[in-house]
Amino acid sequence: MCATDKTPSLIGGMVMMKCPNCRKGDMFVNKSVFPLGKSLLLNEKCAVCGQKMVHETNNGPGINYALTVIVFFLNILWYWPIFGLSWFDNSLYYYMAVSTVVVTLIQPWTMRYSRVLYLYMYVPYQSNRHLEA
Repeated sequence: MCATDKTPSLIGGMVMMKCPNCRKGDMFVNKSVFPLGKSLLLNEKCAVCGQKMVHETNNGPGINYALTVIVFFLNILWYWPIFGLSWFDNSLYYYMAVSTVVVTLIQPWTMRYSRVLYLYMYVPYQSNRHLEA
């Protein structure tokens, strides 16, 4: 590998939403989540190595659910020490409302990262493999 040929690490490839096979090509058609209607469009295949990006029609809904549960748990870690939770007042309902708003606001990103994580689980990293279509 050349000194100028920098391949992102596993975490770097996931964060930058790069191809799981070569970690260089973009996974999504749009780099941004906006417009929301087109935020989940995956490229048919990687422009660099030719890896097929779409493995099934609804890839990643289970991972999206897991990410949502993680966000609810992380919200309780900061909400409980600051505001407190009790069965005797409405603080539990306020926590649920705040967590629902947070999950709704970050949903476009969690949906994209659920697809990224799904593909990274099932496509092995092979930097030298270039697929022919």
